[in-house]
Amino acid sequence: MQMNGSSSVFATAPNIPADAIFALTAEYVADEFPDKVNLGQGAYRDETGQPWVTTSVARSREIITTQGLLHEYLPILGLPEFRHRAAELALGREIHAARQSQLATCQTLSGTGALHLAGQIIKSCQSSLPKVYIPEPTWSNHHLIFSTLGYQCHEFQYYDPSTRALDFSSYLFMLNSVDPGSIVILHACAHNPTGLDPTPQQWKEIGGIMKRRQLFPLFDAAYLGFNSGDFEQDAFALRYFIHDLEMESAVCLSFAKNMGLYGERVGCLVLATSTAVVARNSQSVLESIQRSEISNPPAFGARVAATILGDNDLRKLWFQDMKTMSSRIQSMRRLLYDYLVKHNTPGNWNHILEQSGMFGFLGLAPEIVVELKDKYHIYMAANSRISIAGLNAGNVEYVARSIATVLTREQNDSHR
Repeated sequence: MQMNGSSSVFATAPNIPADAIFALTAEYVADEFPDKVNLGQGAYRDETGQPWVTTSVARSREIITTQGLLHEYLPILGLPEFRHRAAELALGREIHAARQSQLATCQTLSGTGALHLAGQIIKSCQSSLPKVYIPEPTWSNHHLIFSTLGYQCHEFQYYDPSTRALDFSSYLFMLNSVDPGSIVILHACAHNPTGLDPTPQQWKEIGGIMKRRQLFPLFDAAYLGFNSGDFEQDAFALRYFIHDLEMESAVCLSFAKNMGLYGERVGCLVLATSTAVVARNSQSVLESIQRSEISNPPAFGARVAATILGDNDLRKLWFQDMKTMSSRIQSMRRLLYDYLVKHNTPGNWNHILEQSGMFGFLGLAPEIVVELKDKYHIYMAANSRISIAGLNAGNVEYVARSIATVLTREQNDSHR
């Protein structure tokens, strides 16, 4: 075959735009302005703006290194003790003990891999693909993962921009309107990007409708423990669906945020099924899919996580690490609000305090976001989602003052 464009096997390949958040990060890195601020990528930063290796992870690595770090293959389904402990952590010891025989688990390439694998096994078990309902707005990769697998993805209104709050009535309307058997993507906590979660009572209402209408809950659980600093609180919804409502569910776990294992890609898919036989069969399917896609998952991060989860002292230390991260983010959320008020920023900013988790959803127009980047070197997603973890004592007032300056100018211009 001739090596020229006209005869290339890949001649029809389109030029797909780069992922928006990763492109934004690259733009930030290239910016030489000394006081630039990165509020785009969702990764925890400490009070000096630097990555933080949690204390529990650092000690776990020491233990693993002391024991001797081998580089042998893991089983196809992943490290057995990690899978067991991850499922037990998500469900809680009592629920896990009662439901263990009905669980199928597989170590995955972080939360993205868990979502993909969940989509694959549902696809392999259905004669026709169910529709997938995804909140609007949501993490951008949800659409990409499921549409690539061939699913029809439909959005439902999750956020009301007029009130800057959860649009619960639209949520319930969707649940009561879609076809039975449809898949609904549920953010277990710390909704990305809005930071708005249903209350426990609202979760119960959502779950009741989903069970009655035979809708399948697929939990994206990327922030358990990281959101509030309390793992039990953050896991309420998935435990209620699986234990109280006895619903078949898929739980897609990630340890990127809550352990800071971003580059290690440590995740786990937990399927809560109806019977032990279904669980065994489902696990065999997961093993077959995993073999065909990645053969077996990476070992180091899984060993770090398993060591933490299997040692009572390290587990307590990890819970304290999550409180440390959660508390710092909460303090920055409050400080941002206080500075926005101090600088007489036009508008009401109470919604910042009503949100939770890593992200804040400012509600700024796209042109304002562009101006903040171009003039003030403040980088955030186009929809004005910011990573609260990117704020610190050295930049939070600068960010608030810049927002106030731009919005005040816009307000003055509109009154001329």
